[in-house]
Amino acid sequence: MMPSAQDPFYVVKEEIQESIDKLQSSFHQWERISSNGGQQLQLTKELLANCGSIEWQVDELDKAISVAARDPSFYGIDEVELEKRRRWTSTARAQVGAVKKAVEAGKESTGTSAAGMRRELMRLANSQETDRSNQYAAHRNDDFITSESDRQLLLIKQQDEELDELSASVERIGGVGLTIHEELLAQDKIVEELGMEMDSTSNRLDFVQKKVATVMKKAGVKGQIMMILFLVVLFIILFVLVFLT
Repeated sequence: MMPSAQDPFYVVKEEIQESIDKLQSSFHQWERISSNGGQQLQLTKELLANCGSIEWQVDELDKAISVAARDPSFYGIDEVELEKRRRWTSTARAQVGAVKKAVEAGKESTGTSAAGMRRELMRLANSQETDRSNQYAAHRNDDFITSESDRQLLLIKQQDEELDELSASVERIGGVGLTIHEELLAQDKIVEELGMEMDSTSNRLDFVQKKVATVMKKAGVKGQIMMILFLVVLFIILFVLVFLT
């Protein structure tokens, strides 16, 4: 995980970097001042005091890095980030050390040495600019990763919403299926009751047919003829009553 813009390390780092930039500016002014003037002596004291203050701040920052190195995941950083922070503090300490060494040696005995120190400071500054470029590129990569992560989260959210809609549709279909099942059970019960009534009616009809057969058998042929004639006469009377009256 890359550090956020609110990481305390980068806040302190920016403050220290501003102090180093001011120190180098004062150092260049110190080089231009005559060695016989009292102004250079005063500026020398200020430079040495500022060097000591910045070195103390860098040491404290190094201690904080050592603490974070014990459990990087707790602070949301990794080994690559720790190494980059160590390189920056090393570069900052070298910049301050170069200024301090040149000031302590004195302008009179460091005509060529001061020029060498200036070249060393320029090299360190270029190195620091490279680190800044790498850090900017890392932040760009972090922004890209964050953008990809946001896009993945949005896609997952859309899939969750589609799954919710699908789940609701399945629930509705399940409800319709349950209603159809209950209706089929009710119709099956009606059919079963109808079948029982038909069985009962069939049993009664069989019973009546058997009774009629028994009566016809007891009546004999003459009785059957008489019964048929009686039914024919009854049919004619009913026909006359229905169609002629």
